[in-house]
Amino acid sequence: MIARLFSFHGGIKPDSHKNESSSLPIAAAPLPPRLTIPLRQSVRSVARCLVAPGQRVLKGERIGAGEGPLGTDVHASTSGTVVGLAPCAMAHASGLNTLAVIIEPDGKDEWIERRAFDHHAVPREAALRYLSTCGIVGMGGAGFPTHIKLGNGRGIETLIINGAECEPWITCDDRLMRERAAEILSGAAILHELIGARRTLVGIEDNKPEAIRAMREAATGFPGLVDIVAIPTRYPAGGEKQLIRVLTGIEIAHGKLGTEFGVQCFNVGTAQAVHRAIHHGEPLVSRVVTLTGNVRHPGNYEVLVGTPVETLLALAAPKPDTDRYLMGGPMMGITIADLSVPIGKTSNCIIAASPALFPPPPPELPCIRCGACARACPADLQPFELYWFSRAKNVGKAQEYHLFDCIECGSCAFVCPSHIPLVDYFRFSKSEIWARERELKTSDQARERFEFRNYRQEREKEEKAAKLAAKAAETRAKLTGSAAPTDAATGDDPKKALIAAALARAKQQAAAIEPRNTDTPHAGVPGASPGIASRREQPDLHDSDATS
Repeated sequence: MIARLFSFHGGIKPDSHKNESSSLPIAAAPLPPRLTIPLRQSVRSVARCLVAPGQRVLKGERIGAGEGPLGTDVHASTSGTVVGLAPCAMAHASGLNTLAVIIEPDGKDEWIERRAFDHHAVPREAALRYLSTCGIVGMGGAGFPTHIKLGNGRGIETLIINGAECEPWITCDDRLMRERAAEILSGAAILHELIGARRTLVGIEDNKPEAIRAMREAATGFPGLVDIVAIPTRYPAGGEKQLIRVLTGIEIAHGKLGTEFGVQCFNVGTAQAVHRAIHHGEPLVSRVVTLTGNVRHPGNYEVLVGTPVETLLALAAPKPDTDRYLMGGPMMGITIADLSVPIGKTSNCIIAASPALFPPPPPELPCIRCGACARACPADLQPFELYWFSRAKNVGKAQEYHLFDCIECGSCAFVCPSHIPLVDYFRFSKSEIWARERELKTSDQARERFEFRNYRQEREKEEKAAKLAAKAAETRAKLTGSAAPTDAATGDDPKKALIAAALARAKQQAAAIEPRNTDTPHAGVPGASPGIASRREQPDLHDSDATS
């Protein structure tokens, strides 16, 4: 047991709304008519397509190969036929499109050949590559590749399994811990071994007593390995830095990561996916999703990756006054503009919103500098200062005030008496900085190309001048060695010697030419064939025939 719990700065306590969807067990969502599986599962990860239209695939078969250091493989979520490759909307605030593989299920749900992977019998690097080929990523929201987060196997003192699930309405991790606690801890044991940690802590908010009880019962089979810790319910206790602070007391400094302090975090869903991959040979093709909000049948469902949101909504039966849908929680989620958006590996919740549940925000009023946002900020920032700099588009000054330490949790906007959408301003400033960095990078590349072009032209000019100088030196050397002292006409002038030598070569070439045997040679041509004259005297048969 850990000696004590710590507290983090700020935080809020919104209404949790957990009971609406946490009472029923996880149900399997039916197969949709079509699966749209994006080849880009997160902002950081992209895959190269491996299939073609008309090809039949099995459940768990690789359809995309991860590219780049942060790439992970993408797999077919069920058996069926690839009917096309087409762009689809991403589950992202930008709403931009990405290439996706469209699969028409055959209803058989036929798996590839699955076999357990003995990570003890192979080097650690081979086990990490296996997790990458299984497409295991962080399922808490960021989607960071798990094999990258496992690092080099050294320097990690504490492994933390995040079961806080602090955002309102979302209960998928709660139900996962209640029903599959043994699988979560099995995956945690694998992560513990691969990362080289000395202890493992599982942090769960104390508003989930059933999940805490189930995890502690399952932990009895892993003596001395894990410690299940109930932490106070306060949003955003599930943030990585905040959870590290609560469980270990370590304060992660601005611009630093937990790994620099010997701590690493993984979501409970990620741990369960690692267990399925290692012990059952199953790549990540499904996840638990909460359907809640203004619906008649809230609950949690095991959903195949690539299932369109509009297909899932039929299971929850949204009420008529639903006016929009959120993917994620109400604090950090995004509004879904297109219901054809597919479920991804990080899609944990779909909320049906209505004016009664989520009233439209009041008009924005001027900032009164009350400081409530600073008191609520879990990152210990000064949101009101960031707001003024962002509004004035002074993004450089906003960056000096640690803009990028903002986790966009929405606590500042939640407590703002002026109803200012502070997070929107911060996101705008971040996007401006990224855009300027891209422009600067582009201009630097153009400048480098221009400078290299000038350098290349100068180099070619110097090389050409060097070749001409070498050739001239060679010619002078030849003339110096071949000059005849008996030739009084040329004397010591190299130009005259060159002209004399050229004339001599021309005479030699003319003497070596054999004259051609022509029908009408000019008189006095030396060396003419003696038979020419006799042939000229003979009558032309063609001419005689023509005159007769």
